[in-house]
Amino acid sequence: MNIPTIFWLVPIASIAALGMALYFFRQMIAEDEGTPRMKEIASHVRRGAMAYLKQQYKVVTIVFVVLAIVFSFMAYVMHVQNPWVPFAFLTGGLFSGLAGFFGMKTATYASARTANAARQGLNKGLKIAFRSGAVMGLVVVGLGLLDIAIWFVVLSYFYQTDDMALVTITTTMLTFGMGASTQALFARVGGGIYTKAADVGADLVGKVEADIPEDDPRNPATIADNVGDNVGDVAGMGADLYESYCGSILSTAALGATAFALNEDMQLRAVIAPMVIASVGIFLSLFGIFLVRTKEGATMKDLLRSLGFGTNVSAILIAVASFIILYSLQIENWLGVSFSVVTGLLAGVIIGQATEYYTSHTYKPTQKIAEASQTGSATVIIKGIGTGMISTMVPVVTISVAIMFSYLFANRFDLSMTAESISMGLYGIGIAAVGMLSTLGITLATDAYGPIADNAGGNAEMSELGEEVRHRTDALDALGNTTAATGKGFAIGSAALTALALLASYVEEIKIAMIRAVNEGHTFIDNMGEVFNPSTANMIDYMNFFQVNLMNPKVLVGAFIGGMAAFLFCGLTMGAVGRAAQTMVEEVRRQFREIKGILDGKATPDYSRCVEISTRSAQREMLFPSLLAIIIPIVVGVLLGVAGVMGLLIGGLTAGFTLAVFMANAGGAWDNAKKMVEEGYFGGKGSSCHKATIVGDTVGDPFKDTSGPSLNILIKLMSMVSIVMAGLIVAFI
Repeated sequence: MNIPTIFWLVPIASIAALGMALYFFRQMIAEDEGTPRMKEIASHVRRGAMAYLKQQYKVVTIVFVVLAIVFSFMAYVMHVQNPWVPFAFLTGGLFSGLAGFFGMKTATYASARTANAARQGLNKGLKIAFRSGAVMGLVVVGLGLLDIAIWFVVLSYFYQTDDMALVTITTTMLTFGMGASTQALFARVGGGIYTKAADVGADLVGKVEADIPEDDPRNPATIADNVGDNVGDVAGMGADLYESYCGSILSTAALGATAFALNEDMQLRAVIAPMVIASVGIFLSLFGIFLVRTKEGATMKDLLRSLGFGTNVSAILIAVASFIILYSLQIENWLGVSFSVVTGLLAGVIIGQATEYYTSHTYKPTQKIAEASQTGSATVIIKGIGTGMISTMVPVVTISVAIMFSYLFANRFDLSMTAESISMGLYGIGIAAVGMLSTLGITLATDAYGPIADNAGGNAEMSELGEEVRHRTDALDALGNTTAATGKGFAIGSAALTALALLASYVEEIKIAMIRAVNEGHTFIDNMGEVFNPSTANMIDYMNFFQVNLMNPKVLVGAFIGGMAAFLFCGLTMGAVGRAAQTMVEEVRRQFREIKGILDGKATPDYSRCVEISTRSAQREMLFPSLLAIIIPIVVGVLLGVAGVMGLLIGGLTAGFTLAVFMANAGGAWDNAKKMVEEGYFGGKGSSCHKATIVGDTVGDPFKDTSGPSLNILIKLMSMVSIVMAGLIVAFI
C-alpha cells in the first residue's frame, strides 16, 4: 500500500501542536507566581490534584489490564477478534490519560500566575489563562493525531496484502477509540464526583450557613474545591475531548473505507481525508490562538467577542481549506463532501451560540433565573430546569438539520436509499463531525481556560489581593463559566454526529466478524432459509438479515434500554455526588464546630482531610456507573443480537444527547445567575437572593460538571464497546 505524500502532514501537524504546547507551557512558567501566600496556595492545589490523579490512574490501570486480558482471550483463544485489538485499546487509554495529565499539570501552575497577572491588568490575565488553556487543546489534538498516524502506518505495513486492508485497518483503529473512551469516562465521572463533592460542601456550609465569601481560606473545603476544578474540568475534560476528536476521525476513516470499497485508490484517499483536515485544523487553531486579546475594563460581551474572534477566524479558514484539501485528494463528489464539512462547522457554531445565549448572564434566560431568586431557591430551581429543557430545542434541531444536509451533500441529494447512496451519505455525516472538531486546538483552549480562571479567582480571594484584582478575576471566571458551557455543548453536538457514524462502523465490524466465521467453517442462514454470504452483502443486506427495523421488538426493546441507560447513568452519578457531598458537608460543619478560631482567622482548617474525603469518594463511586457503559452493550448483544444493539445505540444517542444538553445548560445558567447576583444585582453578596442562587448553583453543579458532560462519552463508549465486541456477538448467532 503506497501511502500518499500528503498523509505525512498528519504526523508533522501533531508534532507542531505538541511543540507549541511546550512553548506556551514554558512561556507561562516564566511568569511570576506572585506573593509567598499565592505560591503556598498554588502548591496545596498542585499536590492535591497530582495525588488524586495518581490514585485514579491506579484504579483505571487495573480495569484496563483486566479488559486487555479479555480482549487477548477473544483474539488469541476464541479467534473472534483482530489480534491487534488489545494493544490498540491500551494505547488509546494511555494517550487519553496523558492528555489529561499534561493539561492538569499546566492548569495547576497557571492559576496563581493568572491571578498575579490580573494585578497588572485584565488583558494580561486573559492572555496567560487562555494560552495555558491552549496547552490542553494542543496536547489533545497533538497526541490524538500522533496516535492515529502511528497506528495507520504500522497496520498499513502488516495488512498491505490483505483483500480488505483498509476496512480491517480502520475498524481495528476504532479499538483505541474505545480505550480513549473508557479512560475518558473514568476521568469525567471520577473527576466530576470529586470536584462537585468539594464544591457543594464549600458552598452550602461556607457561603449559606457560615456566611463567608467563596474561596475564603477559612473554609476547610476550599482547597479541595480548587483541586476539583483541575481534576474534573481539566484532566477529565481533556480525556473527554481527546476521545471525541479521535472518535470522529476514526469513524469517518472507517466509513470512507466502506463507501469506496470497490475503488482502492479512492478508498485510500477517503480514509486519510479526515486526518488531513484535522492536521490543517491544528495550524489554523494556532493562528486563532494568537488573535485572542482584550482591552482593560472590558465587559462580558467584549471578553466573549475576544474569544469568539479567534475561534471564528479559525473556523472560517478551515472551511475554505477543506474545499482545497478534498479537491487536491480528488475525493469523489469533493464539492458535496466539502459542504458536509461546512455543515458540521456551522452546526458547531450555532450550538455554541445557543449555549452562550442560555447560560450567559448577559442574556435574558439567565437574567430571569437571577430575578426568580427574589421569591426563593425553589423558584430559582424551577426556572433553571425550565430554561434547561427549553434550551435543548436549538441544539437538537441543529444536529437534525446537520445530519440531513451533511448526508445529502455527500451523496448528491440521492434519496434512493441504495447501499452506495447510504454509504456516501454516512461518510458525509462522519466528515461533518470532523469539521466540527477540526479546530479543537482553539475551541478546547476556550474550555480549559475556564477552570484556570476559576482557580485564579480562588487564589486571589485566599491571598487577599484586593477588590480590584478580585473584580478582574471574577470577570475572567464568569467568562470561563460561559466558555465551559459552550465547550460542553460543542462536545455533546460532535458526540451525536460521531455516534451516528459509529453505527455504520458497527455494521462493518459485524461483516468482518462474519467473514472470519465463514472462513473458519461457519454457515449463516437467512430468513428465507438460504445461505447468507457476508463477503458480497452490502449494508442493506445486513439490515435485512438481522431484521433491523421498527417492527422488530428486539430493536424497540434495545431502544428503550438505551434511553433508560442514559437516565440510569445520570441517576447513579448524581447520587454519587450527593453521597460524597453529604460527607463533605458534615466534615466542614465538624471543623467549624470543633476547631476553635477558624471563623476568626486565628486557626488553620484541616484542608487535607477534605481533600482525602473527595478523593476516596470519587474512587469508590466512579467504578459502577463507568463499568455500566461497558456491560450494557455486551449483555444486550448476547441476549438481543445485532438488532437489539442497533436499537440500544439509537435509544442511547437520542435520549443521551437531549439529556446532556439539558443538564449542561441548566447547570451553566444556575451558575451564572449566581454570578450575576454577586455582581450586585438583587441585593448582591450575602443577601437572601444570593443564598437562593447558591442553592440553585449547588443543584446545577453535578448537572453541568458530572452527569451532563459524561453522557456524551457514554453514548460513544457504548458504540465503541459494541464494535469491539462484534466478534463475540457473531459467535452467538
